[in-house]
Amino acid sequence: MKVHRDDIGKLILRLTCGILLFHGIFKVFTDIQHVKNLVIAAGLPAVVAYGSIIGEFIAPIFLIIGYKARLAALVMVFNMIMTIVVAHRAVAFKLNDFGGWMIETNMLFLLTALAVFFFGAGRYSVSGGKGPWQ
Repeated sequence: MKVHRDDIGKLILRLTCGILLFHGIFKVFTDIQHVKNLVIAAGLPAVVAYGSIIGEFIAPIFLIIGYKARLAALVMVFNMIMTIVVAHRAVAFKLNDFGGWMIETNMLFLLTALAVFFFGAGRYSVSGGKGPWQ
């Protein structure tokens, strides 16, 4: 069996980005109200908060298993842009007490999702990397 290093890299990238799932699990089972409060404070309707469920729960599952991975990654990119604009706009250009960028976690997820969008799911996925959204 031939090892496909590029595809292993794509799998690792998908799994790394898919860690966002833990934020989604928290929101689904514990605290969507916090997100609703942030969305309302930003002047948006409360229903917009449920978009975070799609971007942080459903899309990461699709990304991890490699089903419609490019589409899931694009949803996650949009979700991360929204988190920065809605929840972190006041600190977007600030550093924390340890010299870290205040939105570095958001940017990590945004950029890894963007990389998955451009690279695709790879061979080690449900789709086998075949199809336009894989």
